[in-house]
Formats: sequence, structure tokens, C-alpha cells
Amino acid sequence: MNKSNQAFHLFIIAFAMILFAPLAAQQKSKPNILFFAVDDLKPILGCYGNTLVKTPNIDRLAKMATVFNNNYCQQAVCGPTRASIMTGKRPDNTGVWDLKTRMRDVHPDILSLPQHLITQGYSTQGVGKVYDSRCVDDALDEPSWSVPYYNYFKTEERFYPKDLGAPISGHYQSPESKKLNEKYRLEAEAKGMSKKEITDYVSKSVKPAVECVDVPDNAYNDGANALRAIEILEKLKSEVQPFFFAVGFSKPHLPFVAPKKYWDLYKREDMPVAAFQEQPKNSVDVAFHNSGEIRAYTDIPPLVSFTDQKEYGLTLPIDKQKELIHGYYAAISYMDAQVGKVLDKLDALGLTKNTIIVLWGDHGWHLGDHNLWCKHTNFEQATRTPLIISAPGIAPTTSNSPSEFVDVFPTICDLAGVKIPDVVDGKSLKPLMDKSSQSVKDFSISQYPRSGTKSETERQGYASSKVMGYSLRDKRYRYTIWLGNDFRSTQAFNDKLIVGTELYDYDKDPNETVNVVNDESYQSVTKDLKAKLLDFFKSQVQ
Repeated sequence: MNKSNQAFHLFIIAFAMILFAPLAAQQKSKPNILFFAVDDLKPILGCYGNTLVKTPNIDRLAKMATVFNNNYCQQAVCGPTRASIMTGKRPDNTGVWDLKTRMRDVHPDILSLPQHLITQGYSTQGVGKVYDSRCVDDALDEPSWSVPYYNYFKTEERFYPKDLGAPISGHYQSPESKKLNEKYRLEAEAKGMSKKEITDYVSKSVKPAVECVDVPDNAYNDGANALRAIEILEKLKSEVQPFFFAVGFSKPHLPFVAPKKYWDLYKREDMPVAAFQEQPKNSVDVAFHNSGEIRAYTDIPPLVSFTDQKEYGLTLPIDKQKELIHGYYAAISYMDAQVGKVLDKLDALGLTKNTIIVLWGDHGWHLGDHNLWCKHTNFEQATRTPLIISAPGIAPTTSNSPSEFVDVFPTICDLAGVKIPDVVDGKSLKPLMDKSSQSVKDFSISQYPRSGTKSETERQGYASSKVMGYSLRDKRYRYTIWLGNDFRSTQAFNDKLIVGTELYDYDKDPNETVNVVNDESYQSVTKDLKAKLLDFFKSQVQ
């Protein structure tokens, strides 16, 4: 290159730098977004008033954030609720009500939060469980990520301890489980089973609900993914674009596995078993399930065989209840430590002051209340969820206003100073954070589907076994209508489809011991809440 051409080339570079510098500066001035997703985490955290649990890292995040005390999920199971929070759309609008429907098979053009942020100049990346993999494409929703997703089923071996490697079956590190795993794998191979059949055979044979082993944090997937997240943050530090970085942790989802040091934080005798383990008086049968998720763990069926079972839920001996609750608490503390490692790295990189930090649990979890385990209901313990949001320039506070997951998408946009798409179903919670308003909505809506048996359908007298329960939760009450014949809120409401109703007064009855929907003293409340729910249905009809 001659001197004349070299000078011209340098001039072009300098001109481009001057031309695009304002754009780069504008992009970099936008806040980064760190988005923690936690599986099966109910709001039993220090910042939510629980004095037994040890969650120092989430609690320190809460001290610089808004803690939403009355936040509710859209549907208390992983796939649908995650589809809702990521799109700002309710399940009846995503078309995802189960763990097998891919949301873009139903709505190819649905807009996700990270997808929208890409159009606003953001780099978007993710690691761990954010979407449920069964409800998106094999790339974990390819349109959402400007950088291909770091698949949580394929964490690189280098993030695990060299002497232990990745956990077997994605969960276990105990020598006993490893031996049994190998035994049943060889048995399955000898029987000529396919790869999937071998996996299923081993899982049905070696699947304890708890594990307590003295191993380092990264012996399990959440610890390995925390290390991976730290490495990704280091790379994001040098990017020109602001980033949206989603970090998903699987614990405290079953099985309750955590390094021994987290189990040692608690005493088994201190574990709080549920105070009310019965159906509410005047209850609706369709509101319950048989806790099928936990029944699939190999240490549960032997207990069922010698424990008198009720007609609903799962009746477990008190010592097993305490063991499971101990495991749940240990898994929460283990997850909290991983959150702390990522927050520490954010601090060390000097990024915290310009980063919106969001932490949410995808739904609650029954720990024996109503004789139920797991989620899958419209009751308080399944639908109420933690939501914590920190944003630059906004002082820490708490909010008692109703909020729900569809509100997270518009809230993040509002905090980041980017356009809120018209298609989202929720409202920005920023007015609650900056205290410009005490409330942005009067109630939250959760829903849950049921499929009854043929005999149950005939007994109840409705045409289809497919029932959907819609639950309205305001500051004091929960009003739920169960509707048959495949009803969805996008259809015209018909009173004849009602197969059951519920009303709980949390001021007087926090444990949901009595359904007061037919109580004479609550008729005005029932009438008012039903009217509000029917107005909600009208607003959803397409």
C-alpha cells in the first residue's frame, strides 16, 4: 500500500470511528441485564422472612433490589411458566400448557424478551435452564440468542472435578449410585435395549430423591454452570454491546442433591413439616393431584407400600418428610452459593453498577401441605414465587402489590430504556420500584389444567375430561373457577362449563383449610371476584 492509499485508509477508519462512536456510546450506556432463573424455588428465603433458610447471597441482592412479596406464576409447571415469563404472554396465548408443546410450533412469530433486546442493540446469551428444553427448539429457542445457547445438558467436562467427572444421570455422584448405575446399564445392554431404553431402564432403577455426598460444588451441574457463567461474564466485559445474560440453576428441583456442607447447615429435627396436610373443608377434587412427579423416585414407592394413603396427594412418614424438606433447604443454600459466585464476578469486573439484576423462581412447591408434593396446582404454595429486581439508580424497597411473570418482560424493557412491545400481556413494575405508584394491578391470574378419568368425567357430568382451572389472587383472596370441555380464556365464557369453584381468605385462613365460596358471609366477595375474573376472560377473547 503506497503512502497516498495508506493515508486515505486511515482517514476512512478515523471517519468511521467518529461516525459510529455516538452509537457505540449509546449502546454501552444502556444497562446490562443479568437474569437468574431458578427451578422450583418457592419464596422461603431470608429476604422473604424465612429465619431458618441460609441464603446470604440472594439476601444481599435483595438489599439493593425490589423484593416483590406477592408475585405469582402463570402456571405452576416448568415449560408453560417459563414460556410466559420469556414472552410476556399468558399460557392461553403461548399455547403451552404442558411439557411437550414447542411454543414456536404453535406461534412461529412469538416474540421473546431476549429476541426483542437483540433488536435494541443487545448481545444475548444464556447458560443453564432458562427455557424448558421440551418447549422450545433444539437450540433452546434459537431466535432468542445472538450467541448460540450454552446447552445445559452438555456442560463441558473441564468444569467438573477431574477425579469425579459429570454426575451420572445428570444428578448423582455417590459411589453407591454409580455402582448401581453401571449394574443396571450392563443389564439393559445385555437385553439388547436401545440407547433411550437403556436410559429409561437405569433411571427407573437408580433414582433416589436425595443425595448427600462430600463433594465440591462443581461436582453437580449447577456448580459447573456457575463456573461456566463466570467465564462467559469475563468475555462479556470486553464487548461493546450491552448484554442480556441468562443464567439458569436447576436446584432446588428434584432430586435434592447438594454437597454435604449445605446439608450440614441444617438439623433434621428442625425441619418444618406442613401444619395442614388435609384437603380443605368443602374442597374441589379436581384441584388436587397424586404427587406423581415425586412418586417416580426409587426411594418413594417402598414407603407408599406400607403407609396408609389418602385418596389424593402422597402420604409419607414424618421422618421421610423431614428428610425431603432437609434436602430442599440444602439445595436452596447450594443454589444460593452459586448465585453468589456469579454476583461476586460481576462485582469484580466492575459491572454491577450498570447492570439490571433479576432473580426469579419459576413456581412454588408443595412440601406436604394438603398432603401434596411438587407443584401442579392453583394453591398458594405452588403459585406464589420469588421475584427480585435490582436496577441502577433505583433504591431498594419491597412491594406488596400483586405482580406476575408476564410483567417481567415489560419491566426489563422499561428499566433498560427500550421500547415495550405492544404484544406483551403484562405491565411494567417499574412504578412499584421507584415508588411512583403503590400498585399496577389489582390481581394476578394463574391457571392449571387437569385431565380426569372417564369415570370421574361421568360422575361430574361434564362432556370432556379436560378441565382448566383459572385462579384470581388479590391481596387477600384467591378465587378459582374450574371449567370443563377444553375451555380457554380466549373463548367466550359459559357458566354451564363450571365444574367447581373455590375461595380462600388468607387473612383468616393462610393454610387454605376451608373453601368458603358457598359461605353466606362471603357471597359479596365471591360475586365481586367472579365479576373480575369474567371481565378478565372478556379481555382475552380473540
